[in-house]
Amino acid sequence: MAHRPKRTFRQRRADSSDSDSDSDSDSAEEPSAEPGAPGEQAVPGPEEEGPPHEGDRAEAAERPLRARGPRGRGRGRGRVWATSRRAAGAAPRADGECTTVDLSTDEEDGTYDASESKDDQSSPSDSSSSLEEEFSSIVNIPDAAFIQAARRKRELARAQEDYISLDVKHISTIADTKKDTTRNEESSEESQEDEKQAIWEEQQMRKAVKITKGRNIDLSHSSEFQTVKKFDTSISFPPVNLEIIKKQINRRLTLLQDTHRSHQREYEKYVEDVKSSKNAIQNLENSSDQALNFKFYKSMKIYVDNLIDCLNEKIINIQEIESSMHALLLKQAMTFMKRRQDELKHESTYLQQLSRKAETSTNGSLAIDEKTQCILEGIESRRAQRRQARALSGNCDHQEGTSSDDELSSADMADFQKSQGDILQDHKKIFEDVNDDFSNIQNILLKFQQWREKFPDSYYEAFIGLCIPKLLNPLIRVQLINWNPLKFNSIGLKQMPWFTSIENFIDNSMQDSKKEDNSDKKILSAVINKTVIPRLTDFVEFIWDPLSTSQTTSLVDHCRMILEEHSTCENEISKGRQDLVKSIVSRMKKAIEDDVYIPLYPKSTVENKTSPHSKFQERQFWSAVKLFRNILLWTGLLPDDTLKELALGKLLNRYLIIALLNAVPGPDIVKKCNQITAYLPEKWFENSTMRTSISQLENFIQFLLQSAHKLSRSEFRDEVKEIILILVKIRALNQAESFIEEYHLDHLKPVINQV
Repeated sequence: MAHRPKRTFRQRRADSSDSDSDSDSDSAEEPSAEPGAPGEQAVPGPEEEGPPHEGDRAEAAERPLRARGPRGRGRGRGRVWATSRRAAGAAPRADGECTTVDLSTDEEDGTYDASESKDDQSSPSDSSSSLEEEFSSIVNIPDAAFIQAARRKRELARAQEDYISLDVKHISTIADTKKDTTRNEESSEESQEDEKQAIWEEQQMRKAVKITKGRNIDLSHSSEFQTVKKFDTSISFPPVNLEIIKKQINRRLTLLQDTHRSHQREYEKYVEDVKSSKNAIQNLENSSDQALNFKFYKSMKIYVDNLIDCLNEKIINIQEIESSMHALLLKQAMTFMKRRQDELKHESTYLQQLSRKAETSTNGSLAIDEKTQCILEGIESRRAQRRQARALSGNCDHQEGTSSDDELSSADMADFQKSQGDILQDHKKIFEDVNDDFSNIQNILLKFQQWREKFPDSYYEAFIGLCIPKLLNPLIRVQLINWNPLKFNSIGLKQMPWFTSIENFIDNSMQDSKKEDNSDKKILSAVINKTVIPRLTDFVEFIWDPLSTSQTTSLVDHCRMILEEHSTCENEISKGRQDLVKSIVSRMKKAIEDDVYIPLYPKSTVENKTSPHSKFQERQFWSAVKLFRNILLWTGLLPDDTLKELALGKLLNRYLIIALLNAVPGPDIVKKCNQITAYLPEKWFENSTMRTSISQLENFIQFLLQSAHKLSRSEFRDEVKEIILILVKIRALNQAESFIEEYHLDHLKPVINQV
């Protein structure tokens, strides 16, 4: 049995008793119930058990009982097995001592639940409420105060008169004459009442259970409450036999067995997983190699993350310094180009004015503006400096017009060097605060080489060979900031630190790995394609001067190493290479259109080799020949058809031959033709079966034959032999044989037979 809850009604009862002592006798009297009294139900004592009879319940429902006052009702609340509801319509006794309480079940039970239960408890359970309602409908159970008062009166009666009076009318008298004695005894009986209270509560609970059981039995046998469920004979059920039942049982058994087997398989799988996990944990704990492997991979991840963070932070500075250097070189190139065009314009204008007699002054001098005079003086000053330099170097075969004319004044040179020095100073500061493990390409590649040597499978599965070019791109760009592929004797790519580091890394990869599809073999090609070629393309488009032989020679050397020796991949031309080739062709076309200018003057004017017109024409002719040579330097790098179109179709046939036709036949013409022929690629004429030269040289061949006819009738017979040799060299054998037979030059037939 659960512990009885702590009661607080003792103190309230004492307080109420004190207040009752000052009140009238009606409220001071305690109710009593004597067993055996007529018309009243005996209060069950501790020794009584079992439920009352039906007649007693009915009688008790009609007889009024003396109820408690407000104090008694307050003390009875909170118990699910007791009620203190006042019957509706009940009148107090005639003597005013008690009120009638109907403890049976009626419609006011619901009223009590809705009103008074809110004061006592928040929400009684459904089972407790059901038990209370059943119990209250069967028997009238007096509350604790009523029973205690009756018990005290019985004890008092036994102590004084040794009997219990059956006369109810004497109850109040006995209570009045013994009132003082009862109050004195209450304090001494406190401890006994606690025990008796507990016993009484237990008895009431037992009675409630037994009464409920008895009521259920009575109801089951009573025709008044018994509900008979009649069988409906109109309902038909399917026939049932043993076989059907057996099949259903077997079907159910099969389903259960399948479910059991499924659960068994899942269980076995889970057991195996647990076992495998435990073994893996044990192996990892016991294996030091796995721990070391994990440590290595973790360190590599941390290293790569830090490296990427570092490069992401520095890439902005790298781009800024690259842009500054590019802008400086572009400014210098544009200065040279604009100066050359301005000088050509002013010098040509001056010579045209010089040819016009009407524009000369009376004293024979030409009136020119101050700006033109200054430009002409500057041109002549630079030419004089170059002649002096050639004389000191012993170069006496130089032709005027083949110089690059890229000298700067001392002031311009000082400004350029200062700006370049500032950029290079900032360039050195990019990685000055970075550890060598994150700024030195060799150290970075060493990290990945250790990975490749220790764990080659994971290295190649991670495609590190494809990631390294992108990872090294910012570092290589830093080393290329001060690299000028147009500068004579500039450092080659193979001599750069990054190039040698990558080559060593690839060589070690070829030794360590036997895989045919080793991606490390393509690292250098990928780096060149992604990093070097774009930078070369920028130089070609914006800075390269095709008329400069030194720039073209240096650029060709670098491009030859890139385009021939380090192809990005077999049977495939990368987009970067295509862009570079297109830029080269486009830039040479632009140079032919914008920079080639050979003026045509009357022969009487140019016959005098010392005249300014003749000198200017000679310089412009040899400048065009220099461009012709520079274009043909790209042989082997650019398609032959492209070179033939540029050098022969656009330059030789449109400019050079026209200038030759306007010249006076003689040794000078043969010299110029020899120089042009010397620049033609030999591989164009390697076919031994060729008897006729290439179609683009047809105009040149006709000019040679024309010049030979003129010279054969003069004293320049040695020059005729030179022309025949030129025809033989360019594989114009049929034309050479026809000329020899026509002029009976039998001594020149061995020249043709030797070919």
